Amino acid sequence: MKMSMEDYSKNIVKKYKHWTALVHANQQYLGRCVIWCDREDATDLSKATNDERDELFEIIRELKIAIEKTFQADWINYSFLGNETRHLHGHLVPRYKDERVFQGTTFTDPRWGHNWLLDNSHATSNEMLQSIKNEIIKNLQ
Repeated sequence: MKMSMEDYSKNIVKKYKHWTALVHANQQYLGRCVIWCDREDATDLSKATNDERDELFEIIRELKIAIEKTFQADWINYSFLGNETRHLHGHLVPRYKDERVFQGTTFTDPRWGHNWLLDNSHATSNEMLQSIKNEIIKNLQ
């Protein structure tokens, strides 16, 4: 499955020189983001260029700080799997010891202290997704 950035342009948090950060459409984990390598033939993290790698770590730091400030995440998980989408990208998954309420919606992390597990049936409205994105953007340094 190949993801086109055009399909997700409304979810972009910030564009960088080599990467694009965006909120994931499934916000089961409040503030979950994807960091997508912009190089078309990028498939493997171990083959990232030095510039891509250096920028990636800066993006991770920026997003982590913004998500902690925005939603008070207790921990962050990072996943670079490539199982479904064979393109270099990573998932930044905030974890929460206790529930969070954002714009009247309660978010829980029932697997706190264990590996995160995505519920593909979880639906996030476009309105909620854009609100989450905008709050993260406000807190980016």
